This record gives sequence, C-alpha cells and structure tokens, in this order.
Amino acid sequence: MGKKRIIKKSGDKAALKSRSLARVPKKKLASGILHVQSTYNNTKVSLTDKEGNLFGASSCGALGFKGAKKGTPFAAAEVGKLIGEKAQMMGVKEVKVVVKGVGAGRESAIRGFLSGGADISSIKDVTPVPHNGPRPKKPRRV
Repeated sequence: MGKKRIIKKSGDKAALKSRSLARVPKKKLASGILHVQSTYNNTKVSLTDKEGNLFGASSCGALGFKGAKKGTPFAAAEVGKLIGEKAQMMGVKEVKVVVKGVGAGRESAIRGFLSGGADISSIKDVTPVPHNGPRPKKPRRV
C-alpha cells in the first residue's frame, strides 16, 4: 500500500555544524577582519580579509536556532565558536573586530570566537547612530 515513509529527526545541530565546517576554503589567511552584526532577532558573524573578501560566514539561524532563541547570547557564542574553528583551519593568527548593532549577542560572539585561538588586535563599533533622526509626529489633539 505505497512506500513507507522514513521520518528524519530535525534539529540535529551536529549535522548543521559539520556541514558549515565542510565549506572551509583551502586558502590560508594570516590576519583578517571579523564582522559581527547583532540585532534583537539574530546575530551574523563573518570573517573577511583586509580587502573585505569573505572567507567564512554564519548566523544563529543557520545553526538551527529558531524564533526568539536566535537573539540570545548563547546562540551568538555558538556562531562565534564555529567561525573560530573555521579561522583556526585557515591559520588566522590575529583579527580586527568590527561590531554593528545593538543585540544581545555582541560580546558573546567575540568571546566564542576567541576559543579558536586567534588574537584580537582591535574592536571597533560601527553601529549607526542618528544625529537627530526623522521629524517627530505632531502632538495629538484630544
């Protein structure tokens, strides 16, 4: 009466992590720039060279975190560890960190990256801050 269906368990983080690590480029990189973009809903971490060419990137959503868990410091630390392992495979010795955004994963992504063994030479915050912002709404008349 038809084929039997095989149900695979979803949420296997080890499989997602190994798949992310499998795409490590064969190039060697001595120093680079670690970009951390942290919002309230997600944290994205990417590793580039000095010119801005991308060598590795990941996010909390790519690791299997869903919904509100993507914006947590724990998820950001896991992404940082993953990029740290990629950097270690490429031979990265020192990085400059560029942080953008106001989310909860700003610091923990950097701390997770440090577990890979690379040194941080500088941390720069490039979060856009409005000088005055848009014109406010007119006051309500009740």
